[in-house]
Amino acid sequence: MTDRPRLSIGLPVYNGEEYLAESLDALLGQTYEDFELVVSDNASTDGTQEICRKYAARDSRIRYLRLPRNIGATPNHNHVFAESRGELFKWASHDDLYGRDLLRLCVQALDERPDMILAHTGQAVIDGGGQVKVPYEYTLATDSPHAPERFRSLLFEPGGDDFYGVMRADMLRRVKPMDSYHHADRTFVAEITLHGPFHQVPELLYFRRDHPTRAERANPSKRARCVNLDPRRAGPLHPTPRLLAEYVWGFASAIRRAPLSPADRRACYRHLVTWMTSRVRPGAGERVEDRAPVDPGLLTVSVDSLVAGREGRRT
Repeated sequence: MTDRPRLSIGLPVYNGEEYLAESLDALLGQTYEDFELVVSDNASTDGTQEICRKYAARDSRIRYLRLPRNIGATPNHNHVFAESRGELFKWASHDDLYGRDLLRLCVQALDERPDMILAHTGQAVIDGGGQVKVPYEYTLATDSPHAPERFRSLLFEPGGDDFYGVMRADMLRRVKPMDSYHHADRTFVAEITLHGPFHQVPELLYFRRDHPTRAERANPSKRARCVNLDPRRAGPLHPTPRLLAEYVWGFASAIRRAPLSPADRRACYRHLVTWMTSRVRPGAGERVEDRAPVDPGLLTVSVDSLVAGREGRRT
């Protein structure tokens, strides 16, 4: 690895021993190798530290950082970005899987398209054993040259995980760091869309794992999720109505901060008002992982053949 790698991957983790090694194998087995992997351990109490130290000892691309206390998931996500050194950046989840060519194709896409600020690949939801549960057809218009259209699409469509794409680090430094209210990752990505278009690599290479101990499943209420994101939200000053108000304000303030023309800014505000009105409809909060699983016989993708380190892990 060079002194300043081209790409930084930030992997925040707390008590991730169940799936962490699989994710590390998938990342370290990438065909694109000019990266650093910044792992920030949020004072885990399970075997996470041992796993991280073992992997760091055998691969110099890993920088293992252990926090003295659990600062919450959101500050830890921001921490790994602050520690990064590359001109490109990607967040990674400790329980997801990544096809071998994901980084190479995303970096290549950004190199070939200087107007694009983020590149991501096709994705599917997998179960705890790594089997595809729900393939996802990406329908968002985030590649549009028009900022209001990108913003409107992100508001109204059940999202792909653009948050885990490969991004230009200089762009990330121009947007407000991610907050810790309910669905703050959506407002964060919404602000990013206002800075430039995204490119989707068509290959299916990102596998988001849905399992009972996943943070969103383990913390079903809005309050519980927000406390997981930032323990400082556990007090009485952060009731659910405030969390929801912060969510809406997150979109509005993103529009206010973004480098938009007056006409585009007005269009984005109109889309936001329309979206707020639409939220009263049944099914407005659909999540991709909650869709009915597909018949395994209809699937043609093999996670084991695409992801490094799956040998010996097949169930």
